Amino acid sequence: QVLLVESGGGLVQPGGSLRLSCAASGNIFSIDAVGWYRQAPGKQRDLVAVIPVGGSTNYADSVKGRFTISRDNAKNMVYLQMLSLKPEDTAVYYCNAKYTVLGRQFDSWGQGTQVTVSS
Repeated sequence: QVLLVESGGGLVQPGGSLRLSCAASGNIFSIDAVGWYRQAPGKQRDLVAVIPVGGSTNYADSVKGRFTISRDNAKNMVYLQMLSLKPEDTAVYYCNAKYTVLGRQFDSWGQGTQVTVSS
């Protein structure tokens, strides 16, 4: 099992920045990919950014050039640096880990952190 805890959300003005953090614990060596998703009210949960193990990062078109995902393997942390925030970035952001145990892949989710972009 992989446990995830997010932090760093909050209220920010348009054009501002925030950095989200995700602390991973548990069976971290089984992780295949880590990423961030977001869910706005009344909408589905969508991928924001992902880092596969041994692969290249991938971003949603709406955040390319503004958001950066990174990981610190020594600290078991995943980050999402968000710049030039827009009101449409307002959502609950979730950290996600995909991991494999005995040939089966699972998803682990954090509890979510609210990001509100408003003047």
